[in-house]
Amino acid sequence: MRFTKNVLVLLVFVLSGSSLMSQDIHFSQFYMSPLNLNPAMTGVMNCNTRIVANYRNQWSQAIQGDAYNTYSVSYDQKIAVGRSDFFGIGGSFWGDRAGAVSYGTTQGRISFSYSKKMGGYRKSAHYLVFGADAGINQRSIDLTGARWPSQHDGNGGFDGSLTGGEINITDTDFLHADLSAGLLWFSVLDDRNSYYVGFALHHLNQPNVSFLNNNEALTSRLTLHFGGEFEMNRDISLVPGLVYMSQGQHMQFNFGTSVRFNLGSRSDGQSWQLGGWYRIGNKVPSGIHSDAFILMTRFDYGNYGIGFSYDITVSKLSQAGTANGAFEFSLNYLICGPEKRSVYCPRF
Repeated sequence: MRFTKNVLVLLVFVLSGSSLMSQDIHFSQFYMSPLNLNPAMTGVMNCNTRIVANYRNQWSQAIQGDAYNTYSVSYDQKIAVGRSDFFGIGGSFWGDRAGAVSYGTTQGRISFSYSKKMGGYRKSAHYLVFGADAGINQRSIDLTGARWPSQHDGNGGFDGSLTGGEINITDTDFLHADLSAGLLWFSVLDDRNSYYVGFALHHLNQPNVSFLNNNEALTSRLTLHFGGEFEMNRDISLVPGLVYMSQGQHMQFNFGTSVRFNLGSRSDGQSWQLGGWYRIGNKVPSGIHSDAFILMTRFDYGNYGIGFSYDITVSKLSQAGTANGAFEFSLNYLICGPEKRSVYCPRF
């Protein structure tokens, strides 16, 4: 009965067609998914090129084979402009699919940014970055796996041959455009101390996302984020961060920190991180609630960064099972050229 209930709840969400936080993808390791976080992050790196891959599996125990599976890949690079400024260009592709009806969203987009130096010196600088992106989204469902209320007898029984309660869905697969823009400010105090703060607006065009041939606009989403690195001693740094997302009546707030242990010289790029994060959200109309505690670890070696995290559910959804959470894996790879212009940006 638990499985059937989750399928029906998911189907109700799909058919509502309005601004669904569940289909605006999010990663617990938001700091390792820069282009999904804010288009102003495009090209903001200390090397020339960055390749990032993310994968998230969520609620696998509650809805088993119909769990949420989210993946993302991105590529971006920076191009020097004058003595101190940079232009960023990139592209990303992500997909999200869940439920017996395979409710899915797939997006491809291109991103641009411009980083303007606002002050500082060779080893200490302040930048303001403007970014924007444009994408094409595909939304789809497969009704062959749908279960309708009229097919349930109220006692846990199901008869797929029963008809009469179906909803008339006119379009099970459609495309729409999507536009976003953002700002980022960052300050590099030295090669071990830095901070950044960003702001982004997603779905600026508020596209129609209805499967029912009516007008259901996807509400614009606001993202605010902060992060940095602060040296405690030669071998240990604190790496705090937070992200706040608001979309219509819904909000999500992640905050926490990790500890970075430097395993070699800064030029070696070897470090290990261990940290914890907390996520809260809100229920409509009951208000704010605790959602999950996130354990994370990350290892950087040279130009490679590998991150793992697990969300421990603390909301009422935890009643669905003790292992009901989300596993996440992230990988980034930097390609550095011969350019030696100075320390440019924080480590992400």
